[in-house]
Amino acid sequence: MPLEPCDNWFRLPRMSDTGQVLPNIPRGASAARRERDALPYEPVCAVFRRYLHGRKLKFTPERAVILDAVLRKPGLFEAESLAADVKQAGPRVSRATVYRTLTHLQDAGILKQVFFDNKQSYYEVLAGRQGHDYLICVETGKVIEFDSERLQQLRDEICKQHGFEPLSHRFQIFGVSPEGRKSAERKHGG
Repeated sequence: MPLEPCDNWFRLPRMSDTGQVLPNIPRGASAARRERDALPYEPVCAVFRRYLHGRKLKFTPERAVILDAVLRKPGLFEAESLAADVKQAGPRVSRATVYRTLTHLQDAGILKQVFFDNKQSYYEVLAGRQGHDYLICVETGKVIEFDSERLQQLRDEICKQHGFEPLSHRFQIFGVSPEGRKSAERKHGG
């Protein structure tokens, strides 16, 4: 999904291009007016700028670089890999700024932090993207994202049976990958 310029930054394609809507997040004193005048989608940078403005924070060039790097991530990512990407992009951005900005992006509803165990956390962009389901190897920590039409159909069927309207779901399968089995065999001499 190509990103389009937005106030010298980026925004998601229009709803007609993707069939997805980024919900408006009104904040501040004129929230009712903005909600009334809002488009059915909102550029990601505008959501983040509004969030920052509501907390009396600035949309700095460093935050813009971090937002750009986050939006370029295709799936799950670790904070350290994002910090490395930002470092390669050129401008000097501290690791602390990356972590603080990740927290702000979470609070703004642009991404979420995903924990599979107590050892490692990952991040996933929510804005304008469909969620994924995961296979997690308990031996190696390897995570595989997958999408399943059958799983979504089952979710919809279960919701219909109980009178629910599905908004989202999270499905995680914990198991042992082929690499994890080999590693376990080596540890136990088998």
